[in-house]
Amino acid sequence: MNWDEIQGRWKQFKGDAQKRWGELTDDELDEAAGDRTKLEGLIQERYGKTKEEVREEVDEWMRRAA
Repeated sequence: MNWDEIQGRWKQFKGDAQKRWGELTDDELDEAAGDRTKLEGLIQERYGKTKEEVREEVDEWMRRAA
């Protein structure tokens, strides 16, 4: 699965993202609206992780979502 598929079906994947990154609110996930850069920025802010850590987490989540 690639990010375009996740972005196109964001409403379906939003719940999985909420489970994975539970500190993100529904409003924040709605704001991200499937935009990977926004999602990664929100995760980075909320969890205090590096850009590289977040990118790896999102890649892993994307693989599992397939």
